Amino acid sequence: MSSNNAVMTFADHVRARSTDDNIAIRFDNESLTYREWCSGVASRAAMWLDILRRRPEGTSPHIGVLLENTPEFTMWLGVAAVTGSVIVGINPTRRGAELARDITHTSCQIVVTETSQIELLDGLDLGDANGFIFVTETNEYAESVNAYAGAVLPTSEECPVDPAHTFLLLFTSGTSGAPKAVITSHQRLNFVAQSMNMILALTADDTTYICMPLFHSNALFTAWAPSLVSGSTIALRRKFSASEFLPDVRKFGATYFNYVGKPLTYILATPEMADDSDNPLRRGFGNEGSEIDLLRFAERFDCKLTDGYGQTETGASIVRVPNMPTGSLGVAAQATITVRDPATNQESPRAIFDADRRLLNAEEATGEIVNGGGGTFEGYWNNPEANSERIRDGAYWTGDLAYRDADGFFYFAGRSADWMRVDGENFAGAPIEGILMRHPNVILAAVYGIPDFDMGDRVMAALQLQPGTTINPDEFAEFLRAQTDLGPKWVPTFVQIVADFPMTPSNKVIKRELVLKRWHDVEILDDVQLWWRPAKEIAFSQFTRVEATELRAKFAANNRGALLD
Repeated sequence: MSSNNAVMTFADHVRARSTDDNIAIRFDNESLTYREWCSGVASRAAMWLDILRRRPEGTSPHIGVLLENTPEFTMWLGVAAVTGSVIVGINPTRRGAELARDITHTSCQIVVTETSQIELLDGLDLGDANGFIFVTETNEYAESVNAYAGAVLPTSEECPVDPAHTFLLLFTSGTSGAPKAVITSHQRLNFVAQSMNMILALTADDTTYICMPLFHSNALFTAWAPSLVSGSTIALRRKFSASEFLPDVRKFGATYFNYVGKPLTYILATPEMADDSDNPLRRGFGNEGSEIDLLRFAERFDCKLTDGYGQTETGASIVRVPNMPTGSLGVAAQATITVRDPATNQESPRAIFDADRRLLNAEEATGEIVNGGGGTFEGYWNNPEANSERIRDGAYWTGDLAYRDADGFFYFAGRSADWMRVDGENFAGAPIEGILMRHPNVILAAVYGIPDFDMGDRVMAALQLQPGTTINPDEFAEFLRAQTDLGPKWVPTFVQIVADFPMTPSNKVIKRELVLKRWHDVEILDDVQLWWRPAKEIAFSQFTRVEATELRAKFAANNRGALLD
């Protein structure tokens, strides 16, 4: 995106709140007005600028933030905005060398953290940030900030900020491979915030409830940024809790919330009460919500949800429209967005369905969602290889698989890492997950490919059940036989019932961990609920250590034993 000095920066948006006495932040039982919040930003900005003045000229003004959703996180966002600096959202699920790599890779000069996270940094070499760790609940931190009490927000002359300047470095969720730091400028975030407010029409009378992590784009793009721009109150919860969602909404008077799909499912799994619809929520916005969850949530809580397809990179957008087909993501927001075959760079043929809505040409119709216009992606920080993979021949390749019907509706098919090959046919797991989640006892389903002993892959599914419910192999087989749109090669060979899933903080299943586990739990653990379908018919039996030993022997006999290491 090119520089445009007419575009407002987030420095402008912060300064616009400096005399605003509306409530800015509600957290636990405390609250701050925007005027008070800006005063807190000003003292921290003065402290940060003093640190920068002692660094060599040309030092990257990058602030690492390793915090849960607290007022401090929002203040440091304000600090970066008014000083022309950069917030690096640090993922607290990273550990050891990987965590140190994220901090040094993004040239963090300081790390702002809290007592619950400080142990993660013990013994790590943080490069320029060594010796500059600020722990927010400590007396030492309070004294450092208080030394600058009375400071005012720096002016645009003191700290000029161009709309094209980088404001955020946000790591991708890291469900496969090393996370990449996505560059977000003031103008891109401003564009997203203004677009969100066209959808949401937030005002100073609204309260936005944020329980999705602030280091991730979902919370920043769809909640924090539009709320600051509109002067809405922001109610923070440290981290998501399904059981506390409705009590929080009522406590804070929340009128709007942001989400990703999996938390919606967990909220709906809480016990239903007769007065669930008695709450102040009017709207919610997010992505990856299943169609059935969107309908159930709106009916149960009397709250309209708007679900869209998007990425931190904002390279392509697909929007929902009225009367769209079941299971569809919607239609492209721009005509330049298509589905392409990565091998040929040609648009994939349109999807063909039979009378039961079974996809007949999955292999040829499935391709990658591509924006031929490039979108608004601004690149990954210090990662030219990843940039080259994402932008090819001027087009933005999302890494997400989909197919598209004759009417232009897109259907999500998973991510490129989810691709599997079964009996000579290629397909992805997302459509199968949607089918499995129709079972009333299933909260979440994850579908992925694991190696077969002779060639290709087998389909494996992990299921998390509604609390207090069970499912047996015969019942599940009967359910699968009744799903007319479940292709014969899509039927799982292995099914494991799990208590929970390995998840990113943005509530995405980390499938690479499931792929590595495969069926090996039965070899090391007792009482594992794992079934398999050794023949082609849809009938499951228990998979035990005896079957695992026999299957290992088949891998070894076919010289594929290394695939299990």
